[in-house]
Amino acid sequence: MKLFVLLSVELCLVWQTLSLPSTFHSKTTNEILASVSYPAIDVQYSEKCFEGAIAEWEFATNINDETEKRKLEADLDSARFHKEMWRNITTDFADWKEFNDPDLLRKFKELTVLGTAALPDEQLQELNQVSVDMEKIYSTAKICSFDDESRCDLSLDADINTILKSSRNEEELRHVWTQWRNVTGKAMKEHYQRFVQLSNQAAKLNDFDDTGAMWLRNYESDSFKSDIADLWSDLKPFYREIHAYIRAKLRQVYGDSVIGDDGLIPAHLLGNMWAQTWENIYSLTVPFPDKTSVDVTEEMKAQGYTPRKMFEVSDEFFTSLGLIPMPAAFWENSVIEKPNDREMVCHASAWDFCNGNDFRIKQCTVVDTADLITVHHEMGHIQYDLQYKHQPYVFRNGANPGFHEAIGDTLALSVKTPKHLKEIGLLDKSAVIDDYETSINFLFSTALEKIVFLPFGYIMDQWRWDVFDGTIDSSEYNSHWWNLRETIQGVKSPVERSENDFDPGAKYHIPANVPYIRYFVSHVIQFQFYRSLCIEAGQYDPEDPSSVLHNCDFYRSKEAGAKLASMLSMGSSKPWPEAMEKMTGQKRMDASALREYFKPLEDWLKAKNVEMCETPGWSTQI
Repeated sequence: MKLFVLLSVELCLVWQTLSLPSTFHSKTTNEILASVSYPAIDVQYSEKCFEGAIAEWEFATNINDETEKRKLEADLDSARFHKEMWRNITTDFADWKEFNDPDLLRKFKELTVLGTAALPDEQLQELNQVSVDMEKIYSTAKICSFDDESRCDLSLDADINTILKSSRNEEELRHVWTQWRNVTGKAMKEHYQRFVQLSNQAAKLNDFDDTGAMWLRNYESDSFKSDIADLWSDLKPFYREIHAYIRAKLRQVYGDSVIGDDGLIPAHLLGNMWAQTWENIYSLTVPFPDKTSVDVTEEMKAQGYTPRKMFEVSDEFFTSLGLIPMPAAFWENSVIEKPNDREMVCHASAWDFCNGNDFRIKQCTVVDTADLITVHHEMGHIQYDLQYKHQPYVFRNGANPGFHEAIGDTLALSVKTPKHLKEIGLLDKSAVIDDYETSINFLFSTALEKIVFLPFGYIMDQWRWDVFDGTIDSSEYNSHWWNLRETIQGVKSPVERSENDFDPGAKYHIPANVPYIRYFVSHVIQFQFYRSLCIEAGQYDPEDPSSVLHNCDFYRSKEAGAKLASMLSMGSSKPWPEAMEKMTGQKRMDASALREYFKPLEDWLKAKNVEMCETPGWSTQI
């Protein structure tokens, strides 16, 4: 996840306007473009941006009163700086929409959105404080042990996630699931209500109807919501086949009394605090248990893997493609293990410090297969940052937010293939990896991460769009959340919920105010990117019936790396369909590559569910 985005867009343009003569408006477009490239102004903005990033980083990696104070001061200082620049540009260039040059018009379109800095100081300070308070509630939350009520120091990353991965005690799972929501979401509900009011106020000051509309501007499409709905409609039948199969397997483990007859799966049984991915119950549900497993956790431990080693392996994959190695500052400044002496925000994130030299990752890394993939995801963000660092600040971002999330995952699709794990010595070289049953296991394991995530990725911002635009009010927060979870995802709460609860707040991206539809977009387009790179590397031929997409590993392909770099280096300088076309030859998001990748598994699941007399779907589905 790319958590720290530039504090604003390229304000060097705005700085320059302060020193331009009154004859500026008579200049041609080319003269304007030449005037705003003054390098010293870039340096001034870079320094201001760096200051804000450092304060944010210090708080995220060491949560205490002092770092909180510095972060809030830096946030306010940055907002005042941005507001002053915004006032100048909107005064001096009130007619910017009349510019004919598309590059200049694109820059000004970004420059004239101020974001939350548009709020008056008093409201902005309140918004920043509310946001910090919610993040602290989430990041410092602890629960009590199921077996020992006197022990109340269990944290999410170190303890609770381990229980969810390994325990098969339904009562213990229900305990940790419920307690986590009591100490996070329930504790921040009032904060969130105020946050919505202030955030929407800021959106209106930027000429958007609400916060959701302000977020969606990054996708540059009036039809974006309907496009996403169409993609979900295409993928829904496949998800329901997986859901039906998993439901049947869990019924065998926990019995009818736990699973019920409504077709919904209790959320606490799926191996993940939010039931967003289900790979942690792979061992309970694996189609062919006697075949080779792609979980290399034990082998990583046996070989002495450390968090540092995991990042080095990822870096070597990128450089094998001819891409940019991590700079020295990355290795010096990143925090890749959870410290024992302080609280920190453990949610993995990649950071660009705006100066073209300092890039970091913050992650409480665990030596296991899942975190090896997460490492590649975060390193993908940094590689994107490195590739477009030559661009003007206004274009130093992904083509759209989903692109930034997709890059590391695209490479991880190659990394997690049995072929690649053999190549880097994490699977026995004698292991059979290309027979039908092993392939089904591999695809199933991948689907528990990729396919089952799609409805959750769709729901998160569906809920927030409805909150922000007033479709629901605070008296319906929790009921609407569970209505979406049940009808779209087919999961239910294991215990009774009410409006005294605030279960959306138990997921990091809600209190941290991180838009989420980017992850849904990423989970679709990464397969488009992957297919394109596999073809470029000569690893896949869509015209050859014997060529299988999911077996592709483009490791060491300089041709694939060059194609990827050509797209990454564009940043956000062009509308995202142009970046998509450069990479894939397509101008739209398309689920066909994803369906192509998983087709053997989808066919197998359909047949298996018929064999088990398991009907896909549930009573409340839409």
